[in-house]
Amino acid sequence: MIRPRLKNIAVIGLGSSVPTPKEGIEAELIVVRSFHDLDQLHNDDVKGKIVLFDQDYTNYGETVIYRVEGASKAARKGAVATLIRSITPFSLYTTHTGSQNYEEGVVKIPVGAITIEDTLLLRRLFDRGEKIILKIIMQSSYDTKISRNTIIDLKGVLYPEKYVIVSGHIDSWDVGEGAIDDGGGMFISWLVPVALKNLKVKSKRTLRSILWTAEEPGLIGAAAYLERHIQELDNITFIMESDEGTFNPRGLDVAGSKRARCIIAEVLKLFPPMDNMTESDAPGSDITLFIKKGIPGASLLNDNDKYFWYHHSQADTLNVQKKKDVIKCAAFWAAVSYVISDLSEDIPRD
Repeated sequence: MIRPRLKNIAVIGLGSSVPTPKEGIEAELIVVRSFHDLDQLHNDDVKGKIVLFDQDYTNYGETVIYRVEGASKAARKGAVATLIRSITPFSLYTTHTGSQNYEEGVVKIPVGAITIEDTLLLRRLFDRGEKIILKIIMQSSYDTKISRNTIIDLKGVLYPEKYVIVSGHIDSWDVGEGAIDDGGGMFISWLVPVALKNLKVKSKRTLRSILWTAEEPGLIGAAAYLERHIQELDNITFIMESDEGTFNPRGLDVAGSKRARCIIAEVLKLFPPMDNMTESDAPGSDITLFIKKGIPGASLLNDNDKYFWYHHSQADTLNVQKKKDVIKCAAFWAAVSYVISDLSEDIPRD
């Protein structure tokens, strides 16, 4: 911040953001709370300025739209750069990154996230009528590399051609260590076939562990798997994913037909107190591509109320994980997937 006083402001670029020029962008700041507020402004009031979205955090699903769409919304009005309040309910001066999308035919402008603390400071200055001048310097590059899904099978003894899939994603953002997003989910999914093989336990169907690549840029690994295995979808009995923390496990968030949910509810009765079930049309992230094809599935339900405190930030480190919780998640994940893979009938799709 150059005006009304000098202050360094921490900023983190959002995924696929274009960089600023080497000399940076220096412009006046306007602060809005919503897309509606932005729409109420005349284009002349936005042109040549930096827009900061000071959106209230309700939940991730509702609030993340400002990260995903904010840059193009502001660019349509003539903004030269965009900042968003980090998508988190809590901050100890942490910036949180994540993917964002540019609309076709709209000028690509730099976009980054700043801390809640700095957002509220800028909001107070703006509401007092102060003229705020920021200078933003951001560097980025966009390179593509080949990466691959990792697949581990424990073959079924009666129906080896049929699959129960457990999964997590193997990639993370370049901040923090990716311990909760998604190191924990990746680990407990990797452990399922490994642990059951060591225990010499086999089920009727094949248990397949998939560690998805390139989830963060847009479910790329899952989409590639779906395309390559599109003729095998009828053989997927059930698909599971852990991508929202491996805190104390509580049960499953389930998508599927009424009969499918009824069967999973009965299975969960074997695992008190981890027998809670919620119902969702889109549990998980990668597996939503399969659920849209009619395959029943579930994500891990856990006490993750603090998950977005650390999500996509430097705070996502191993010390956030509690060994006792991860072990419980791993045991539950292996046991419940084994039971589902050993059922006498497939999980119904209708």
